[in-house]
Amino acid sequence: MDTMMKGEDSEGVEIDLGDSSDPDEFDNEEEPQMLWRAPPALEEEENIHTSTLVEISDTKPLINVRDPRGINDCLKVTFEDVIAEPVSVRSGDRVWIWSNALFEVTRVWIYRIVTVLLAIPVSIISGLLFAILSCFHIWMVGPCVQCISIGTRWLQDLWSIVLSIIVRPFFLSAGKCCGGFSIHLAKE
Repeated sequence: MDTMMKGEDSEGVEIDLGDSSDPDEFDNEEEPQMLWRAPPALEEEENIHTSTLVEISDTKPLINVRDPRGINDCLKVTFEDVIAEPVSVRSGDRVWIWSNALFEVTRVWIYRIVTVLLAIPVSIISGLLFAILSCFHIWMVGPCVQCISIGTRWLQDLWSIVLSIIVRPFFLSAGKCCGGFSIHLAKE
């Protein structure tokens, strides 16, 4: 990282901080003005992708994919999942549109308010709980199970011998004896 190239050769990173949800905002097909540009250095870009600290970091926030395993797929609720009007009974169009809008706004903002109040305390409590359980499992349960497993290895070998010498031949013989029987059900 002796020299950093800042010039015409480097690509520009563009981040649009505008609202992309409004498709009619750029009707004259002009490109939106980028509010921030920063040329990345090639060495920094390579270090970002190859650094072991970045790859194993568990504190890097997942901004785009917040439910990668689909744990909360059951919570994908829309207005049409909750309220549905049949063809025979219908309210006015404006009532339907305003009801839909108020439902979505209320759902989103109440969720945001509740998460502001509860997300940090619940995440701290969950982190403490999982840290304590992990420590208990790693330092107490795991070693105890290994000690019991090592101490009872002779019992495992004895049980394996009993199964292969006594139990297995008995059940094989019983299976061959009972294998010749056949039952036919007839309706009278």
